Amino acid sequence: MIRVVIADDQAMVRAGFSALLNAQPDIEVVGLAADGAECLRVVAELAPDVVLMDVRMPVLDGISATRELSATAPATRILMLTTFDVDDYVFDALSAGAAGFLLKDASPEELARAVRVVAEGESLLAPSATRALIERFAATRGPRRTDRVVLGELTEREREILVGVAQGESNTEIAARLFIAEQTVKTHVSRILSKLGARDRAQLVIAAYEAGLVTPGAG
Repeated sequence: MIRVVIADDQAMVRAGFSALLNAQPDIEVVGLAADGAECLRVVAELAPDVVLMDVRMPVLDGISATRELSATAPATRILMLTTFDVDDYVFDALSAGAAGFLLKDASPEELARAVRVVAEGESLLAPSATRALIERFAATRGPRRTDRVVLGELTEREREILVGVAQGESNTEIAARLFIAEQTVKTHVSRILSKLGARDRAQLVIAAYEAGLVTPGAG
């Protein structure tokens, strides 16, 4: 059973998402929070698998709460909630440790799938909307923290796979494009994570864009 906490300052959103997720046979909403500070307390008490975290909340915003949880509860995966396709805080949220983001008007199927994806340790980066967001922020911010020397430690195949990850491709899509087994892709992704000191695919995307390995609009 996937245990979920929902953090949002709107009671209707909390109630609606809670009802939708509790209707799933493998998901249980174990806690609710109306702001980031309350979310920290609830997570510390309940240790959920996934937190649905609103970006904009009073007392402590979702990005600050995400940054704190990444340090204090690294096993809890964070899925950011946003109202707009282009949100000025999404890139910061991914940088803070979020596993991805979900629009609040997502369908019940998309919501349940998103929770399952991040609970399994993956990042919700495949949808085109996510790619567009990351490309937008990469374009405005440009290459920065990730050192090209670090990327230089990757093999040519690993760099090919990192480009695919940065462009939002799944392991299955990368395997098909490179004509290799999906398990081989998974092995390469694990090695890339280790070499770059990254926690998940979201951080790999950020690293690739920040180092200029992938340019906005590519792919």
